Amino acid sequence: MAMGGDSSSKDGSSIDSSNIGFLLLKKHGWKEGTGLGASEQGRLEPVQAYLKNNKRGLGADKVKMVAKKSYVTAASNEKNDQKCKTLSKRMRKMQELEKQLQEKEFERAFYREFWPDNV
Repeated sequence: MAMGGDSSSKDGSSIDSSNIGFLLLKKHGWKEGTGLGASEQGRLEPVQAYLKNNKRGLGADKVKMVAKKSYVTAASNEKNDQKCKTLSKRMRKMQELEKQLQEKEFERAFYREFWPDNV
């Protein structure tokens, strides 16, 4: 690897002068040892690339481990109670609707039986 005289390029992260990226930068007016950008304030070293061999997203570092429940805690009991209350609310509402439907059907049957001409 070609090392420039700049102290920032002596760390081994600079690119070789035969590298296509290096050549393109030189062609467009970049000087070795200066930063990228209009004010030369940008990065001095190239971005390090690495091969990603999994199907997780770019920001994912580790595999999320699923915690096993070894015992039931008070917090989980509260969550379960809340779920049961929510489910029981839903069940009560469904039972109410079912009851209303049954009452309507009973009324219709009643009217059909006694006043068949109107229904």
